[in-house]
Amino acid sequence: MPLYRTIHFRKYIDEALGLGIFMFSAGFFDALINYPGLPILHHLPSALLRRFLVGLSMGLTAFYIFTSPFGRKSGAYINPAITLVRYRLGDIDKTDGIFYIFFQFLGGALGMWLVVLLFPHWMKSPDVNYIVTVPGKSGTTVAFLLEFLLSFLLIIIVLAMEKKERIEKFAPLVVSALITLFITFESPYSGMSINPARTFASAIVAGQWTAFWLYCVAPVVGMWAGTSLFLLAERKIKYEAGKKCR
Repeated sequence: MPLYRTIHFRKYIDEALGLGIFMFSAGFFDALINYPGLPILHHLPSALLRRFLVGLSMGLTAFYIFTSPFGRKSGAYINPAITLVRYRLGDIDKTDGIFYIFFQFLGGALGMWLVVLLFPHWMKSPDVNYIVTVPGKSGTTVAFLLEFLLSFLLIIIVLAMEKKERIEKFAPLVVSALITLFITFESPYSGMSINPARTFASAIVAGQWTAFWLYCVAPVVGMWAGTSLFLLAERKIKYEAGKKCR
């Protein structure tokens, strides 16, 4: 069997494509809304409204990736933290997990480089700053806690929806809506990443690694903890159901 089939090369490319599209879209729409040389910023003085528009654009981008043919083939994890959860649950093996994560980092960085190549003045502007994710004025501790909490919440919702056949199909829509809400209300505190590869993509292009460890650790620990809690609750429910049947 050819090696490229053994390691599901097409799926890895799809993961790279997914995060590449996400990062390109994130850079483009953030600049379109926040770059001082464009009219939108001056017509929208409300920072909250601007964050909502950025969040909405990213939510719609995520929804496109989740429901696209290439996203459906790979699972559209587009996040190393989610990839680790999927490996833990047995949805992918170790080889797939390693390649998924590598291509997520690669695709995100290429998407970011492309948007910088096409719109260098927009992306270099301090108002856009390569859309790097850094802790806000509340500090590193608050940023860490919020990245942990959002990651924890997101994975529990996803896993819970997957267990209910009637609502599983709405998971892409719900996750996309959560991304919109998270960016709108949380981004001033941490930049709203919950994705190590997303933060890496901006950091490597901008050369800014402020608290990079935070954006690698908090999402992974948050999703791991959320998965642990979900599995514990699931086991307890099964145990209680088993007792009633005796």
